[in-house]
Amino acid sequence: MTRLGLEGRVALVTGATRGLGLATARKLCAAGCHVYLNYGHSCADADAAVASLGQLGGTATALKADVSRPEGMRTAIEQVAKDHGSLDVFVHNTSFLRPMRAAEPDLDGFQDTLEVSLVPLLSAAPALAEAMTKGSGRIVAVSSSGAGRVVPGYVGLGVAKAGLESFVRYLAVELAPHGIAVNAVSTAKLDKGGATTASEAARVLATRTPAGRLTTPSDVADAIALLCTDEAAWIQGQTVTVDGGLGLRA
Repeated sequence: MTRLGLEGRVALVTGATRGLGLATARKLCAAGCHVYLNYGHSCADADAAVASLGQLGGTATALKADVSRPEGMRTAIEQVAKDHGSLDVFVHNTSFLRPMRAAEPDLDGFQDTLEVSLVPLLSAAPALAEAMTKGSGRIVAVSSSGAGRVVPGYVGLGVAKAGLESFVRYLAVELAPHGIAVNAVSTAKLDKGGATTASEAARVLATRTPAGRLTTPSDVADAIALLCTDEAAWIQGQTVTVDGGLGLRA
């Protein structure tokens, strides 16, 4: 396995017990990090996720917190910093989709989407600035192609992700003087196994992808890990697209 130079670093990944969050936790753990897997509900799922990361090189701890609430997000970061003295990597992965049309928006659904998809990074910012004390902090937010393109029924999450990418740019400028790099990764539909690839839409997207298949959670996790390395220190406020070239198609 390629060494990324992340051994011994402390990482907190939100929404980390399944899907892309778990793939990211696995990648960072394999790179030698101590990874905190944030979760909001199922303790059984969290225990299973932690167990799946055994023998990878790093260590893993489940951390229950409702990061959609500012106090929950701050408490989680403060707990990690208390345990280890500082935090090196923060990955904001949580999101929520309630399908709706732009011409008929569900305002309650919009609010729920923002609270899960955007607010955690907003509320985390002050605590992250205090916890990342080594001059090599890394913050990575997970966005999607719906931030810049119109996806049917996706308006709530699309607006939240667009706001997330904008906030990443502003936060990058303010935290760069402290040696903290802030970036985002963006992807399209993910192949999560099971029924994910069964739909006609998934088959069409896979065919249109120049690399020949849908993007997997591990593909995105690889890019996130690269943004956490020392060599990525000069990448600031960028949204890196991880989609096998799908977005290049006209």
